[in-house]
Amino acid sequence: MEQMGYTTAPVDLDAIFAALADPTRRAILSRLSTGEASVNELAAPLPMSQPAVSKHLKVLERAGLVERDVDRQRRPARLKAEPLAAAVNWLQEFETFWASSFDELDGLLDTLKHSEKKGPPHE
Repeated sequence: MEQMGYTTAPVDLDAIFAALADPTRRAILSRLSTGEASVNELAAPLPMSQPAVSKHLKVLERAGLVERDVDRQRRPARLKAEPLAAAVNWLQEFETFWASSFDELDGLLDTLKHSEKKGPPHE
């Protein structure tokens, strides 16, 4: 039996999922999905300081989800797709489980609908 989730992967799924657990970091990734941005550009819509956004960016960088370059005086951040793809691939290992769970739920709902149509039992 093959052990799911125990493959030797070049990405750190624990770091990726820990980084994704924070809503601010997910918002930053969503913004970066539209293109690279500086810390100031990322901080503008968020209710926090630029240093706080920088700390979130460092977590995303350590997880491999973001990379930053030096472009004159700017350090634009950009999304890296490979680690996100690894997380999606890992989650897809559970697709069969989810599908069977949804099939069971559909069966239960059908049973409930049919029992409602029949009405209460006669005494």
